[in-house]
Amino acid sequence: MGSAQSALNFGAGPAKLPREVLEEVQRDFLSYQDSGMSFIEMSHRGKEYTKVNNDAQSIVRELLNVPANYKILFMQGGGTGAFAAVAMNLMGRTGTADYAVTGTWSSKAAKEAAKYGEVRLVYPQHKKSGSIQDQSTWTLNPNASYVYYCDNETVDGVEFPYIPETNGIPLVSDMSSSIMTKKLDISKFGCIVAGAQKNIGPAGVVVVIIREDLLGNSMKCCPSVFDFTYIAKENSVHNTPATFSVYVMERVLQWIKKNGGLEVMENQAREKCGLLYKTMAESKKFYTCPIDENVRSRMNVPFRIGGGDEKLEELFLQEAEKLRMHQLKGHRSVGGIRASLYNAVTLDDVKLLVKFMIEFQATHGPK
Repeated sequence: MGSAQSALNFGAGPAKLPREVLEEVQRDFLSYQDSGMSFIEMSHRGKEYTKVNNDAQSIVRELLNVPANYKILFMQGGGTGAFAAVAMNLMGRTGTADYAVTGTWSSKAAKEAAKYGEVRLVYPQHKKSGSIQDQSTWTLNPNASYVYYCDNETVDGVEFPYIPETNGIPLVSDMSSSIMTKKLDISKFGCIVAGAQKNIGPAGVVVVIIREDLLGNSMKCCPSVFDFTYIAKENSVHNTPATFSVYVMERVLQWIKKNGGLEVMENQAREKCGLLYKTMAESKKFYTCPIDENVRSRMNVPFRIGGGDEKLEELFLQEAEKLRMHQLKGHRSVGGIRASLYNAVTLDDVKLLVKFMIEFQATHGPK
């Protein structure tokens, strides 16, 4: 594993992108389609970007089978900007919204939304990290403007095994780290937001899929760059968008289609995480995963070594880096190790990680 090509990136985001796409972007970088200009130099009003913008919307609609009564938008501001945008666009109807807090990002989203209206938790403050309370314990407010949840918590390593039932209240989901990794019934959602920088592109663009009847209700305080209604009206080109990020994202989405679409991505995700969880289960508790088995993420796998031995974990990270295995350190708020297994991470990548884990245990584990 000595060449630049073979470096393994298990980062939580910005994350690994398909090498095939990166090579294509590299070839076009100095002269996009033999124009003599780089794509990053081209006008967002020009024919080149107009085509990329429209093609990106079309491939999102095709891959996810998005119904005709939904708009596909691209905006900036990252997932954190989307926390505010969701509230400013959707909470105005009743002034209140329900939030399922299952980890770091849904907690941040709820706190951000509380600036714009009443946020009500669907169950008491989250009791146990690494878990998702069964929906039978939820209490929904029939007057809520929407119900919000984070489909996959990248820090905490939990993923919803189901789509919540909301009794007709619009369902909103942050799918930044699970978008394009499984098939979805989009008609069950009022709105989906997803930062691109994990499964579908580089940082800089957020995909918004929103049902048309939810447009037109933004608060007066909502800036135009976060106003879904205005963004839809302007076809996501109301100001200078993140043109290069949208271009690379469109290439990654075409790569997903070329490589079997969401069915293949879903099967591969299951196989990759299954191998890693199996390795931990067979390690006689040298590697432990603190997540309830029924909600373990397919995308972000946190684990501890030696019962949380920080010196041993630091040694693990140092030795992994020597083997060009990068970004395995757990989030600063929880520590430990975390391997993110997004679409561009291959099964062979995971097999190499598992091989290293087994060898590390043989050397540093109890005899």
